[in-house]
Amino acid sequence: MKEVLLINVSGEDKPGVTTLLTAILARYEINILDIGQSVIHRHLSLGILTDIPPSAESSPVLKDLLFKIHKLGLQVNFEPIDEDSYAQWVDQQGKSRYIVSLLTRKVTADQVSQVTAVATKHGLNIDEISRLSGRVHLDTVHDQAKACVEFSARGNPSDLRELRSEFLELSQSLDMDIAFQTDNMFRRNRRLVCFDMDSTLIETEVIDELAKRAGIGDEVSTITEAAMQGKIDFIESFKQRVALLKGLNEKVLSEIAENLPLTEGAESLVGNLKRAGYKTAILSGGFTYFGEYLKQKLGIDYVFANTLDVQDQEITGQVVEPIIDGQRKVDLLRLLAQQENISLEQVIAVGDGANDLPMLSVAGLGIAFKAKPMVKASANQSISTLGLDGILYLLGFRDRDIG
Repeated sequence: MKEVLLINVSGEDKPGVTTLLTAILARYEINILDIGQSVIHRHLSLGILTDIPPSAESSPVLKDLLFKIHKLGLQVNFEPIDEDSYAQWVDQQGKSRYIVSLLTRKVTADQVSQVTAVATKHGLNIDEISRLSGRVHLDTVHDQAKACVEFSARGNPSDLRELRSEFLELSQSLDMDIAFQTDNMFRRNRRLVCFDMDSTLIETEVIDELAKRAGIGDEVSTITEAAMQGKIDFIESFKQRVALLKGLNEKVLSEIAENLPLTEGAESLVGNLKRAGYKTAILSGGFTYFGEYLKQKLGIDYVFANTLDVQDQEITGQVVEPIIDGQRKVDLLRLLAQQENISLEQVIAVGDGANDLPMLSVAGLGIAFKAKPMVKASANQSISTLGLDGILYLLGFRDRDIG
């Protein structure tokens, strides 16, 4: 009869603990069915699930382990596992796996408690918990900090829509973001990131900045806001706003470009994506002039935006076709994926407005960034509490990986 034994070791972490204990197991030709280890503030927790063959007896194994563990100043617990219990544990591997990411400025017990409660309510069992963000000094100013705790969970939720809805409600009430992703090969193999520009890569709407220079800021901002919320057709609103810019001197373009306020984390995100081999693109309903400026500044690979018609050094107010709207963004995203020879599952799309929703829905990972409520509710993922570099956590980056 097979004997399955769970060995749990805990205490102050010391170099070589795993080596010493597995060397004892090796002497008895014992198989390891599962193994896991974590260290929190120099405190070790090590679990080893073993299959002790009939040719070995557990008593000498336990004696040798106890002696070594006592010598190391650690504590140990041995738990026999019956075959039915082990079989049930093995059968769980057929269940779907998910990654739940908690992103915030400061992790609280209430946040963790409520996130895990929702997961449990929907039939998810949390197998692993990892901190992706770095260690934090006690005197850290938390409005400048960033934190991410990642939960690896297994289960078959009956209503994924309801689960996402509850996570969204939690994120709004507890000042955090919760990302919920299927844990599959595509999550670990994204290759292309497509960004909206205005109010995503930069913290402004360029057309509003142009309007301020033309003395019609309030009028254009009202149209912009309605378009962002999906209350006005984007193309129609775009034509209306551009027409109001007629006569504006083109010299203001360079003045605005040189003072574009980059979104928090934009440089870190794009720089680390490039270092990891990702391709990046701007797909914008804004203007090519500013997209090209950001391409040079950040090292973006592709830029697709609208051309601002200028004649005799003045903006004409005319629209150059075709206008990049929501559908055009989808077409360009598909084209880039085909050009890069990747699937749509390997594409990430990031945006904040209603005209970004189509590309967010077709990308493997669509992220509403500091978006309007309607956009946030419609997108599968959203980030509102951290900067753009919070996206790196959703890709599995740890702070130690980030340059």
